[in-house]
Amino acid sequence: MPGETGSVERSTAVNSLDVSTSGTPDLGSPSAASNVDTTSATRGLTAEGMHRAAFTPRDWALFIGPAVIWGTSFLFIAEGLETLKPGVVTFGRMLFGFLTLALFPAARTPIPRHEWKRIAAVSITWLAFPMTLFPIAQQHVSSSLAGMLNGGIPIFVAIVATVLLRRLPGRAQRIGLGVGVVGIVLIGVPTVSEGKSSAFGVLLVIIAIASYGIATNLAVPLTQTYGSVPIFWRCQLLSLALTAPFGAWGLGDSTFAWRPVGAVILLGVFGTASAFVMMTELGARVGSTRSSAVTYVEAIFALGIGVAVRHDKVVSLQLIGCAVLIAGAWLASRADP
Repeated sequence: MPGETGSVERSTAVNSLDVSTSGTPDLGSPSAASNVDTTSATRGLTAEGMHRAAFTPRDWALFIGPAVIWGTSFLFIAEGLETLKPGVVTFGRMLFGFLTLALFPAARTPIPRHEWKRIAAVSITWLAFPMTLFPIAQQHVSSSLAGMLNGGIPIFVAIVATVLLRRLPGRAQRIGLGVGVVGIVLIGVPTVSEGKSSAFGVLLVIIAIASYGIATNLAVPLTQTYGSVPIFWRCQLLSLALTAPFGAWGLGDSTFAWRPVGAVILLGVFGTASAFVMMTELGARVGSTRSSAVTYVEAIFALGIGVAVRHDKVVSLQLIGCAVLIAGAWLASRADP
């Protein structure tokens, strides 16, 4: 039966990793590979998290870090679009993210050639494709709305994880995801009357976050085996090649200015390097579904920053939606038996 199969796979994964609920190896470093049974960790398109209990302080640190950074990243995208074309913003963030991780020796940890297919899949679905869509979308929607809609990622992550793992998330996670859906609806409803332009931008964001739902699951077994830095550095390398034509196409119509360029540099260093490394490590520790609840809290920061810095308009229903998202994130952090 599906439930029995999922249980056996989870037990095998945890036993092969030899990890208790009180701690996990440092997944950001190459030493992580020595603690993992490569065959069992990479045999599927996704894997269970190694830490199934409620979040530890380390988990919460890995959770809050990306939430704050990505909540700010929508502001950086909006600032970059002031003088730069969408393709230039996307390529720029890839470039500076890649250069940032290149500074760490762990990035050059050897990885078998047969894993490059998986790495390419993560690169396309987590970087090149969705990050090309977001700057285009933000030409039609505000930075705060884009960030709040991004809170819908856990829904898609959970759907993909359920299919691949052949089991439903735990009861608390199911409730948390349901609460999150309510929050996203409350946030999105006010945009219905904002016209076709806004609707087009919302559609692009939804397509992008659906792609994130696939990538978040695919990254788990790779990170458990080789570490977050080596995997994500290679993902960025591939995404550079994939986004270069779009970036070159928009370069001629872009204008250099320090503020937009600085925003893209910050977007790359933090939003495309640091935050993703933390997120992939968290996913390897607690599983794709629970880690994706990061975006519930990210939506709150995106809202606050968009209102404070760019004076985006937010209605009371969207504020209620943000409160609901926080409740969903807390529920998703509970133990997943």
